[in-house]
Amino acid sequence: MRVLFLSPVSTLGGAERVLITAVAGVRRADPSVAVGVLTAGDGPLLAQARALGAEVEAVPVPGALARLGDSQLRSGGKWAGRLALLARTALAAPAGAGYVAALRAAVARFRPDVVHSNGIKTHLLSRFAVPRRVPVVWHLHDFYGLRPLAAKLLRRGSGRVRAGVAISEAVAADTAKALPGVPVRTALNAVDLTRFEPGGRSTDLDALAGVAPAPAGTVRVGLVAAYARWKGHLAFLDAAQQLAREAPSLPVRWYIVGGAIYATAAQFSEAELRAAAAERGLADRVAFVPFQTDTADVYRALDVMVHASTLPEPFGLTVAEAMACGRAVVVSAAGGAAELFTDGDDALGAAPGDVPGIAAAVRRFAESAELRLRLGANARRTAEAKFDSLRYGPQLLQIYREVTGPQ
Repeated sequence: MRVLFLSPVSTLGGAERVLITAVAGVRRADPSVAVGVLTAGDGPLLAQARALGAEVEAVPVPGALARLGDSQLRSGGKWAGRLALLARTALAAPAGAGYVAALRAAVARFRPDVVHSNGIKTHLLSRFAVPRRVPVVWHLHDFYGLRPLAAKLLRRGSGRVRAGVAISEAVAADTAKALPGVPVRTALNAVDLTRFEPGGRSTDLDALAGVAPAPAGTVRVGLVAAYARWKGHLAFLDAAQQLAREAPSLPVRWYIVGGAIYATAAQFSEAELRAAAAERGLADRVAFVPFQTDTADVYRALDVMVHASTLPEPFGLTVAEAMACGRAVVVSAAGGAAELFTDGDDALGAAPGDVPGIAAAVRRFAESAELRLRLGANARRTAEAKFDSLRYGPQLLQIYREVTGPQ
């Protein structure tokens, strides 16, 4: 069998880390399967896939096409967002036709038996770039009910899809409503438990941020996320401000780890986030760490990892990874993320955007090393039960065999 993964980007955000886990799992489960990874540009995703034995190729996407997306429709004026998107679509149309032809040629060179698309843009492009005889699998990372334009376009192309892999039960339920007719299987995202584990080295966050070392006894609290606006950076800073007012002597340093890694307007710049920290009087309490490809080292350097998404999270890979590393975790408990933990047993939850709730949970952890250790140990056990990557490859291969039939 020949399996080709399509990725709209070659950075290493959450969906791309899932793709890497999928490549590794398929290769481990059946080394005879030829795996390819085709992306819209060169980057760390291709390097990691190549190291796993995958055939890799980049087909650079034109800038106008890369910037297309419907995320701006969720902010600002409804009609202004639609008009802006229509204008960008019109400008991107000529480049899009050429890109589809190049993508179609690259797919043909690999000669796949099944194509596994890993993002909305490649879901849409697969309709035109993949030969009709080749079954297509969509990896479902999003709540399409919150993205009406994307959902409308995906429905038009869903006739080619033989299976959808939902990353949580919440996503599966949303897909059933937004994309009726797509046959959905749920496969929780997996984590390499030998890499994401409590032991091992940790990175020097202070050095990476270019700040003085934190005093002994400082509790390190971090948000690890791309700079997408819905990932809750401002809620994280608001919680830091509230805790600084309520418990000014509590030895806490806050870390924002990430970057503006996607070609979209719906994200912060580092300058904006630094200004937001300064406006809240937190310039000396918040450290900014550039985007890191090895997040396991980052989690192990933190005492508390905060997941602060202000919208329901389709899954929450940072939650699963931090739990696997035995960290104390605060979870924005909605959507798929709510399926990953038991409040008070292996993590603490707060409602999306609930600044007092986040601040209270961080304070509980900061004031009790025993609580951090106990919930961290329980979190590791939960990760071993729910997220082990050893089950992931066989799950995907079973889906591929179902959609391709006898080989």
